[in-house]
Amino acid sequence: MDVEVLVTPGLGDNSYLVSSGGEAVLIDPQRDVERFLTAAASKSVVIREVLETHVHNDYVSGALEIRAATGADLAGPAGGRYEFPIRGLSDGDDVKVGDLRLVAMETPGHTPEHLSYLVFEDAADTPAAVFTGGSLMVGGAGRTDLLGAGLADELARAQYRTLHRLAHLPDEVEVYPTHGAGSFCGTGPAPRERTSTIGTERRLNRALAAGSEDAFVRQQLSDLMAYPAYYRHMAPINRSGPGLVSAIQPPRPLSPDQVARLRDGGAWVVDGRWRVPFARAHIPGSINVELDDTFGSYVGWVMPFAAPLLMVLPDPVDESLGEATTQLLRVGYERVEGYLAGGIGAWRDSGRPVASYRVAGLEELCRARRAGRVAHLLDVRQEVEWDRGRIPNSTHVFVGDLPDRLGDVPRDGEVWTICATGHRAALASSLLDRDGIAVRLVEGTGVDDFLRQCSDPL
Repeated sequence: MDVEVLVTPGLGDNSYLVSSGGEAVLIDPQRDVERFLTAAASKSVVIREVLETHVHNDYVSGALEIRAATGADLAGPAGGRYEFPIRGLSDGDDVKVGDLRLVAMETPGHTPEHLSYLVFEDAADTPAAVFTGGSLMVGGAGRTDLLGAGLADELARAQYRTLHRLAHLPDEVEVYPTHGAGSFCGTGPAPRERTSTIGTERRLNRALAAGSEDAFVRQQLSDLMAYPAYYRHMAPINRSGPGLVSAIQPPRPLSPDQVARLRDGGAWVVDGRWRVPFARAHIPGSINVELDDTFGSYVGWVMPFAAPLLMVLPDPVDESLGEATTQLLRVGYERVEGYLAGGIGAWRDSGRPVASYRVAGLEELCRARRAGRVAHLLDVRQEVEWDRGRIPNSTHVFVGDLPDRLGDVPRDGEVWTICATGHRAALASSLLDRDGIAVRLVEGTGVDDFLRQCSDPL
């Protein structure tokens, strides 16, 4: 058995290409499938099966894309209520690929229909590995609140029973979860390791250390991070069957006139440049989501789902276009109308106005606070971060909640925005600027640095 882990860093997810005897099964693929096809070709294997562990809440599945490209069969939880042809699997059902037999194991908790897959080599009676999806994760367990508070307790109790069923597997069984470090589908901090073994998890996993079911439920449902707003759209899309990427119009280069016309008609402008150049000059009303691994997630947090988008891209444009488009398609944003050809320079050269706001570093913030010149300091970190430590007399609105809470932000003075590094504060600053609020971005530093280094008379 050969297992290749294909990580999607911005989502914190793993997909798996499992090969044997010239055949392969692909487990939990995302929508950008070329990398999976390339991996299979490099191993000279044919993808025969695609397996889903659950109806995903954090990305658009690539199962139908793989079937269109390879003719592979699809299988997933019988309880998934899929609306397209797929083999429904229940506890004990199996799929054979090469010399491998993958046996479904019902592991509800992260979602009600969740399956894990035990992998048996040749005629072995003991599994060599288990693909655990969003049940047992490295160091923790998949969260159980993504389908709403009404199901969270029931699913947490199911997750407790699932984890202890998995923990009875032999120590040497390899553990291959779908969710890992960087995923909002887990609870609490996750280690950097993407895979593990049952023995290691039995010794070190905090979810397995809970002393009782009730203790586990309390732990599972406490101190949770907020998750992106786009999540609520993923399960319906994955259940009904997403359209093929080939049918989606790719983004096209647009002139400043075209961008202005589309923006004025209701399209959102997302600018992927670094925060400081954006602050110095940007299209009025545009939103600054830096083009890093988390770009798609933060677009999906603050921009209306299925809204038409326009992009301003950092150099090199061709590379940025591919990365931005891929991330947006992964999370279901298909109406990317185009990008500004020539960037902000072309916009300026067309005679159109640009907007800007001020930027400050740690020392400037410290001096301004001591002098009483910071009218309002807005902390846009997650609530669990805020609870761990905050700057006195600052206010808190998580950046993901800001579009719906702009009315809570004071308008009688400049608002300084701060987070942990400047990344989320930059996004928040652009949202405030778009709404006509005077703003100053605190960049390259954050709350923890301030608390360590600034003596604050307040």
